[in-house]
Amino acid sequence: MSKKEKNLDIFISKLLDNAKIKYSADGSSIKEINDALKTASKKGTGRVGFPEFVGISNDFIIVIEDKAELDKQANYSDEDETKLATDVKSLKDFAENGALHYGKHIVENTNFKRIFAFGCSGDEKHHIIRPIFIDQNGYKLLKPVENFENFSTENIEKYYKEQVLEETPAEILEKDALIAKAKELHEFLRNYGQLGDDEKPLVVSAILLALSDPNFKTENLTGDTVRTDGQKIFSAIEDYMKRVEVTPDTKKEKVLNQFNIIKDRTLLNQVDDRLKNKNQKEELAKTPLKFFTEFVEKNILASVKANTSEDVLGLFYGEFIRFSGGDGQTLGVVLTPSHITDIFCDLIDLNSNDRVFDPCCGTSAFLISALHKMLKQVKTKEEQDNIKKNQLHGIEIREDMFSIATTNMILRGDGKSNLENKDFLKVAVSDLRRQNYSVGFMNPPYSQAKGKDTAHLSEIHFIEHLLDGLADNGRCVIIIPQSTMVGKTSEDKKVKKRILSKHTLEGVITLNKETFYGVGTNPCIAIFTAHKPHSEKKFCKFINYEDDGFVIRKHVGLVETERAKERKAHLLNCWLHDAPAETKFMVKTTIDPEDEWLHSFYYFNDEIPKVEDFENTIADYLTFEFNMMMQGKSYLFENTK
Repeated sequence: MSKKEKNLDIFISKLLDNAKIKYSADGSSIKEINDALKTASKKGTGRVGFPEFVGISNDFIIVIEDKAELDKQANYSDEDETKLATDVKSLKDFAENGALHYGKHIVENTNFKRIFAFGCSGDEKHHIIRPIFIDQNGYKLLKPVENFENFSTENIEKYYKEQVLEETPAEILEKDALIAKAKELHEFLRNYGQLGDDEKPLVVSAILLALSDPNFKTENLTGDTVRTDGQKIFSAIEDYMKRVEVTPDTKKEKVLNQFNIIKDRTLLNQVDDRLKNKNQKEELAKTPLKFFTEFVEKNILASVKANTSEDVLGLFYGEFIRFSGGDGQTLGVVLTPSHITDIFCDLIDLNSNDRVFDPCCGTSAFLISALHKMLKQVKTKEEQDNIKKNQLHGIEIREDMFSIATTNMILRGDGKSNLENKDFLKVAVSDLRRQNYSVGFMNPPYSQAKGKDTAHLSEIHFIEHLLDGLADNGRCVIIIPQSTMVGKTSEDKKVKKRILSKHTLEGVITLNKETFYGVGTNPCIAIFTAHKPHSEKKFCKFINYEDDGFVIRKHVGLVETERAKERKAHLLNCWLHDAPAETKFMVKTTIDPEDEWLHSFYYFNDEIPKVEDFENTIADYLTFEFNMMMQGKSYLFENTK
């Protein structure tokens, strides 16, 4: 075995260990498989033949064949590269062909009928890892992977169902159903409540809070004209906010003021003959509020209160905007998907001692993810209460969004989080610094700088103000349009230079262009360390994470595939642990303020050309020169000085 192939084996074994997959080298610890491999020679002689590794994950067998050279990855028998050649030379010389051979042999000679065979080639930095699923019906070539995360005991069944059987995952079906319910509720709110786009999420938030109060019962909404359904719901909200000790009182009053629509809007509290429930004796009409409350209780409440980092209220808000024919950009509102808020927490390795600040908190998506991750790290109720009371802080300028954010946190069991309704850019840096925030998360308003009068509203100004306000060595993660990292105007370019004089840019991650589906923004994530001037010798990481394992699903939007787990693991391994990666994924380089702080700006091809590539290039050039001369164009090759 060559040194290159031995190094590849070490790298592959490390990836298997990381995925906690049980495996053996040059054979199998499973007697039935080991016996079968005694007749698995690639030459077809019936003699012994062993792949590099054989593993097991649940009832799937994993077979791995390695080759040191990338050009020994696979040999196909058709031009479309959908069928692997099965001649002896191909089986011996190529990774995928050899892996397929061993996988088929195990299927044919053992009781194990579901095999993932992997052809692997290259080295730790430049490699191809290609899975092939094999069963009694044949085989299926799957997309290359970076690691074996999808094949762990926890993930392999989901991966098999989605990538091999092409079934729709349960999580996507649940999201499909939730979005369908959002669309249905949107129509009800419009048709029976005649509510505006900004009013719909407020009514839903109010109902969710009322339903959370143990003394509130939907059947008590009777359409009474003296004590209206709206008054009963509003009273339940007041009671629940007292019960969970929402503080301070000023915040409670601001939220309640936004919910006045529940009791003040006459149409919502009048019995509507179109809304009837059939019972055995008669048909009873109801108010729109009772109808909405029944719908929310039956279809939405459980999802909102589930112990996950998913911002369901934010999802509904986004869907209401979309169903109304808008995208939120006119207001600068671009809500952050939950998989991005989770990545924020992972990129800076958020811990239970951090003080997290989101100055443009919207519906509280970042704070929900932070709360979810921090609570997982502590055990006592005292520690949990301290996180909720002292370690989550947010500012939101819009009153309606502030109320939704507060509702979101209350429904998560946190009525004490420090949310404020104010203009972040008008908060003095000295006041922010006194709070000693160790982490800043932000998705600032987009495209608000329209000219000189509003130049201070550009995304880069929000970044500078947040960095200036964090504690020393505070970690800051921001999602913005890629144009922000370029510098849209001369003023923005000056701010970029000013930022580096005070703070350190750790790196920028280019995201999937469809991250904000339907909005038309190409986003990226920028990571900074506050109050540590950027060194000229500092190497930043620029990552191309456009292939993140998320795809567009018709009528739903961006959805997660099982590939997302493997892609995220690769991202975090490179970002947190400095794992080697091809430059097409990650470039490490020093920067200048004038640079475009994006992977596309710094990318270079680090693959060393092979001798055959050189020979082919020379041959192409000589052929071109000969053809030109035959056409009487030899002057093209004359030296001109």
